[in-house]
Amino acid sequence: MQKKFLTGQCIVLGVTGGIAAYKAVEVASSLKKLGAEVQVVMTEAAQEFVQPLTFRAVTHNPVITDMFAEPKSWEVEHISLAQKADLFLIVPATANIIGKIANGIADDMLSTTAMATQASVLLAPAMNVNMYNNPILQSNIDKLSKLGYGVVEPASGYLACGVEGKGRLAAPEKIVELAIRELTLSADWQGVKVLVTAGGTQEPWDPVRYLGNHSSGKMGYAVAKVAARRGAEVLLVTAPTALESPLGVEVEQVQTAREMYEAVLAVAAEQEVIIKAAAVADYRPQNKAEDKIKKDESEPLINLERNPDILAELGRRKERQFLVGFAAESEQLLTNAQAKLKNKNLDLIVANDISAVDSGFKVDTNQVVLISAQDQQELPKLSKMEVAARLLDKIVELREE
Repeated sequence: MQKKFLTGQCIVLGVTGGIAAYKAVEVASSLKKLGAEVQVVMTEAAQEFVQPLTFRAVTHNPVITDMFAEPKSWEVEHISLAQKADLFLIVPATANIIGKIANGIADDMLSTTAMATQASVLLAPAMNVNMYNNPILQSNIDKLSKLGYGVVEPASGYLACGVEGKGRLAAPEKIVELAIRELTLSADWQGVKVLVTAGGTQEPWDPVRYLGNHSSGKMGYAVAKVAARRGAEVLLVTAPTALESPLGVEVEQVQTAREMYEAVLAVAAEQEVIIKAAAVADYRPQNKAEDKIKKDESEPLINLERNPDILAELGRRKERQFLVGFAAESEQLLTNAQAKLKNKNLDLIVANDISAVDSGFKVDTNQVVLISAQDQQELPKLSKMEVAARLLDKIVELREE
């Protein structure tokens, strides 16, 4: 059984009394699936919106609701939880709990545990727009931010009270992403300038149609996310995808192979590590029609011309950069990848068998072999986030050598 991304991490999840409390269930579930131990503390008001049993079913742990309940062990429970936490997360964070923490009030299990913890604390506010804009609340948030508390910016939109404005709980996936980043941030990539490419380029045929490939961009985005969490200064040059921009990453959008070529070569000399995960089209239509090509009885003929080879050009220009390529192959995986490693002057190549089940394009898992001039390392099927983490570990190892 493979180790999950957050195995060994303990997250204390505080849930307070707001309509957004139901979204905390999704946060708890996502963190649990990533391998974290999730301990939930609910206020009395939170239990009016979601039953403790729901969180117990999701986390497989008892839910703490009463500071004065009979303890299940000799430990002082709020101190025990506070010490156990690697991260203290409050979702949703109402104006009430923010005010309590900001002013040192500890009158229930959640506020008491939050006061006692030495772990990082991340607050996800959710409330009425006028409450959120209240200068007292903003002063409390500002005070906590200066003290080192993290705040997940709420979203704007239609609120439960029937008005529109800022105050909606941030998307659960964003909260989880920030929690992961807080837990996994490492100094081993601190300040390293990294360029990552992602997505599949689109080569226009007419104003409506284009030639493309099956790349979703998930692997490249995972690499950019993990590198940023570990302290790197990441520039992501991405072809069109349906993915959200990773937090803490500078993003440059392109469409075609030529646009990616120009964007990458313009900044390549400044980078320390370049990871080319994009699926770049080898060919493009020789001529793009100005108007939509109409369907008729004749068979359309597309004349193709070769796109510039970005990876080969990077290999030719390489000076001090550590250069990583990807080889998506459907046959002779290792032979083709090793040839690409040598011919394009790479330091490392990620060989990916796209014919394997649940590996390659569009899925969330991948099975790859990391190949360098020194050795090769076959990884089991892992999530793309895990593959990204292992890839970065390997780069660190090779750069040190």
